[in-house]
Amino acid sequence: MSPQIIPRPGILDISPYVGGDSKIAGVDRIIKLASNEGPFGPSPLAIEAMKTAASSAHRYPDGGALALREAIAKRFGLDVERIVCGAGSDQLLSLLTYSYAGPGDEVLYTEHGFLIYPIAAKAAGATPVKAPETNLRTDVDALLDAVTDKTRIVFIANPNNPTGTYLSHAELTALRAGLPDDVLLVIDAAYAEFVGRNDYTPGTELVDAGQNTVMTRTFSKLFALGGLRVGWGYFPSEIADVLNRVREPFNVSVMGQAAGIASMQDVAFQQKCFEHNLSWIAKTEAALHDLGIETTASVGNFVLARFGEVSTAERADAFLRERGIIVRRVASYGLPDCLRISMGTADEMEAFLATMRAFMGASQ
Repeated sequence: MSPQIIPRPGILDISPYVGGDSKIAGVDRIIKLASNEGPFGPSPLAIEAMKTAASSAHRYPDGGALALREAIAKRFGLDVERIVCGAGSDQLLSLLTYSYAGPGDEVLYTEHGFLIYPIAAKAAGATPVKAPETNLRTDVDALLDAVTDKTRIVFIANPNNPTGTYLSHAELTALRAGLPDDVLLVIDAAYAEFVGRNDYTPGTELVDAGQNTVMTRTFSKLFALGGLRVGWGYFPSEIADVLNRVREPFNVSVMGQAAGIASMQDVAFQQKCFEHNLSWIAKTEAALHDLGIETTASVGNFVLARFGEVSTAERADAFLRERGIIVRRVASYGLPDCLRISMGTADEMEAFLATMRAFMGASQ
């Protein structure tokens, strides 16, 4: 009998990431509010750019994604040489973990943080460590208390998914100041484009201030390019150099680069998406509150609804699915009594709220 091929220790401890459902058996018309996707689809300019780029799909893309990086740098006023693009920001988060943590190291994240963080840590052979949150918000003091001499990376989703809460500029700055200089702070700002608060920062100034902070972003949310897998990050020069050494040489497709460039240029479409989201977050939270359902004060493109009892959240989810509406159960994030609802079109949100009113009426 030949010897068994055994993966590295820790790999089989990983619970695979499971995305939001897209289908319900026997239901033709689906309202999908499960994956924080853009309700309007990509920018019309991005769609035209993809059509044009399709004729070049037999060619390898620009391995350095220079034109895309230039478009990002122009849009956000950043140094193009310190931008690295990836196949979604998830790829960059994983590459950072593989590059800066390994066996014997610890990777720190918050209690209800993005599930990719512990997955990346375990895949790299490092130990993921959760710090408690307070009232579903990142607790800076709790994070700092959890730092040990083994801590190599601290992941902060700001805003956080699935809670929708955020750290202010002052809190984020205090976190960086309290961390040892040799600990890498990774600010995952996937939902930054949705935030309208004047005390919020995606963290670019902290990246500029030293050598130990990075910021990642995505085209999957406000820009609605989730199906193309396009992400980017802003890094100190030394870390950008490391990522360019370890990333795949053609990691952003021809169509992904073309759509990303066009999306960056369509500022009017970005503003339309931002205003729609801001309006429907307020309407949805108010309507749920009227029904006696608690929510966080979300600054993302989703609402976290808390039902208080696991059985009620399960029944609400089943009631919605029976009517063709898919939201996200978040038990895997330690929130079994909650549902996360992405903001859809006006018609989709009206249908969701009408269904929730019917559910609550039937439950009373």
